[in-house]
Amino acid sequence: MARPVQIVRRKAWRGHEMIAGERAIPEETATAFSFNGSSYAVMMATPQDFEDFAVGFSLTEGVIGEEADISSLEVIESDLGVELRMWLKEPRAAALVERRRYLAGPTGCGLCGIESLAEAMRTQPAVSDDVQFSAEEIMAAVAAVTEKQVLNEQTRAVHGAAFWHPAEGLVAVREDVGRHNALDKLVGALARSGRSGRGGIGILTSRISVEMVQKTAAAKIPVLVAVSAPTALAVRTANAAGITLVAVARRDGFEVFTHPGRITETQLVHASN
Repeated sequence: MARPVQIVRRKAWRGHEMIAGERAIPEETATAFSFNGSSYAVMMATPQDFEDFAVGFSLTEGVIGEEADISSLEVIESDLGVELRMWLKEPRAAALVERRRYLAGPTGCGLCGIESLAEAMRTQPAVSDDVQFSAEEIMAAVAAVTEKQVLNEQTRAVHGAAFWHPAEGLVAVREDVGRHNALDKLVGALARSGRSGRGGIGILTSRISVEMVQKTAAAKIPVLVAVSAPTALAVRTANAAGITLVAVARRDGFEVFTHPGRITETQLVHASN
């Protein structure tokens, strides 16, 4: 299997001259998901934590409801990439067949596009969790992730997703060239360790789009923190999903966009920038 980081030769323009040297860059591998012998999706991903990726993607896509719905999982390598081959138990296997039939629709159906849009915008059950965190805990969680981003420390070119719990500190960190992949790998890591996201904080080193909120809701994580800003749709989705959305988390503070009641000891004031 390819290493997640490769060292390549390159020339750099520095100080008015071209200098030969090396740089560590992230690898990416075509990664195919298959269920019960049928292809489902192909992603470009960092070649590590494939089992976590398989389980997390299956959960956040709604293919399974829990890890136990997968009867077997194989990571199959080839010259072209990696296949994450899964077999589902009933009734999940039958539900997936029906779902694929529903999305395919009849040829020329005027509703097919609407059905696909509805699938993309599917809502998750609201996250019900009365946990609270102090502003200091939010800042501590973000700082802890920075120290554990091994791949990003080498390459400065990958995204990170992490889970922090007040009783345990940083529970898990996953990195990938794709921000969605990093979060899926994190969700899978939590599920494979027998836990959900209840009682903790999800941390992202990327911006927050609607898909990231949907995946967070699927993992039942009540608070999502990111170093960048959210999209407007992400804010609306987080509000509807009962998720506390914290963004623009930097060394000097953060901004809370939804469900601020979970953040204590924080004076929320209006800021225009």
